Amino acid sequence: MKKPELLVTPVSVGDIVPLSIAGADAFVIGEQRYGLRLAGEFDRDAIVKAVDLAHSHNKKVYIAMNAIFHNEKVDELEDYIHFLKEAKADAVIFGDPAVLMAARLAAPEMKLHWNTETTATNWYTCNYWGRKGARRAVIAREINIDAIVEMKEHAEVELEVQVHGMTAMFQSKRSLLGNYFEYQGKAMEVENRQQAGDMFLHDKERDNKYPIFEDENGTHIMSPNDICMIDELQEMVEAGIDSFKIDGILKCPEYILEVTKLYRKAIDLCVENPDQYDEEKHSLFANIEELQPENRPLDTGFFFKETVY
Repeated sequence: MKKPELLVTPVSVGDIVPLSIAGADAFVIGEQRYGLRLAGEFDRDAIVKAVDLAHSHNKKVYIAMNAIFHNEKVDELEDYIHFLKEAKADAVIFGDPAVLMAARLAAPEMKLHWNTETTATNWYTCNYWGRKGARRAVIAREINIDAIVEMKEHAEVELEVQVHGMTAMFQSKRSLLGNYFEYQGKAMEVENRQQAGDMFLHDKERDNKYPIFEDENGTHIMSPNDICMIDELQEMVEAGIDSFKIDGILKCPEYILEVTKLYRKAIDLCVENPDQYDEEKHSLFANIEELQPENRPLDTGFFFKETVY
C-alpha cells in the first residue's frame, strides 16, 4: 500500500527542519503577492533557504502561485517562475491558466499542481488540467469522502486532500475591512493581516466566530471550525490518495509541529499496521483536541456532509 505524502504549511524558514524531523514530507510556502492564504510569508531569500533546508532532509517544497491575477501582475509571472526554477523548487501551485502559460515559457519541466480551492469537484476536470500539464489536482474542500474515492479511481493525476485546519469560506479582491474603517474615519493597518488572528465575524445566532483578515489579495473569511480527519484516514489511504495536507493558517508553529507529529503517526499506522491504527485513532484525535484553541472546535468538514456553513 502506497504511503500518502504528508504536506505541511510552515510559518517561517525556522520551521522547516523541526517539521522535517517531525515527519513532514513536503511544504507549501510562498509570498502573498502570488499565493493565497499562506501560513507564513516567504520572500525570495526565504524561499531559497527553505528549499535548501528541505532538500537537505530529502523533503520537497511547493511554491504557491494560486492567487487571482489581474493584468498588472501577468508580466511578473514568467520571471518569478524562472527564479523558482533556479531555486530548485519542486513544484508550482497554480489556479490561473496564466501561470501555466508562463511556466511553459520559463520552466517547461516544472511540475505543476492545479489548485483553485473550489472547482476540483470531479475527476474529469482534474484530468483536463492534467492533460494541460498539471501533475496534481487539489480536491475542493466541499467534496465528501465517497466522491473523493471515486475521483481517485478515475484520476490520471495525483490527488491532494486537506485533512486538517481551517478552510476559506469567502474571498473578495476588495479590502472590505480597510474600506469600512476608512469610511468611519479610522486608520487601520491591514498589512500582513493573516498573521494577526484577532479579527472575527461574529454570528450571534449560531455563536460562531469566523476568522477574517486582509492581505494583498483582498479580504478572506475563514471557517469557524477546523477540519480534523486524523481518525478517518484509512479509507482514503486504501483508495491511494497521494497527499494529505495540514493547513496551518492562523496557527502558531508549536501547534503545527505537534499536529504534524500526530498525523505522521496516524499515516504510518494506516499503511503499516491498520489494526493498530483502528485501536489508536481515537486517542490520536483526543491528543489533537487537547491542542485546540478554545474557540476552534474540530469537525470533519464536508467529508460526511456534517458542516452546514
